[in-house]
Amino acid sequence: MLGEVDHPDDLKVNLDRVSHMITQMWMEGPNGYGKMKILPTPMGNLVRTMLESGVKLGVSSRGSGNVDDYSGKVSDFEIITVDVVAQPSAPGAYPTPVYEHLMNTRGGNRAFKVAQEVKEDPKAQKYLQESLLNIIKGLK
Repeated sequence: MLGEVDHPDDLKVNLDRVSHMITQMWMEGPNGYGKMKILPTPMGNLVRTMLESGVKLGVSSRGSGNVDDYSGKVSDFEIITVDVVAQPSAPGAYPTPVYEHLMNTRGGNRAFKVAQEVKEDPKAQKYLQESLLNIIKGLK
C-alpha cells in the first residue's frame, strides 16, 4: 500500500503526495509493525532528505472506525495506510531508517555494494545480514 507525508483531510491516497510504499505489516499483540520503502517521488525525496539530515520522523496509521464517545475506544477500525508524520500520536512510533543509517555509517556504501554482490550466495547473505544487524544495533 502507498503512504503520504502527513495525513490529508480525507481517507483517499493522493498520488501526488505519496512518499513511500508499505511492503510488510504485522501485529504482535496490540502493537503493529511494518516495513516501508521510501519512493523516489518529490515527497519521498523530502522524507529521504530529512532522514539523511537526522530528522526523527514518525509514522501514523490512517483509517476509519467508530470511536466510543465515553471511553474513546475504537471499534470496526479499517486501516487505509500508514503515513509519515512529524509527531505520531502513538508513543514509540518512530521507525528505524535502516538504509539511511547504513549509508550514513562509515563503510555503509561498501556494505551496500557487498550486499548486491552476494545476492546469489545464501551463506554470504546470512553472514552479511548478521553483521549489518550488529552495526545497526550499535547506532541506537
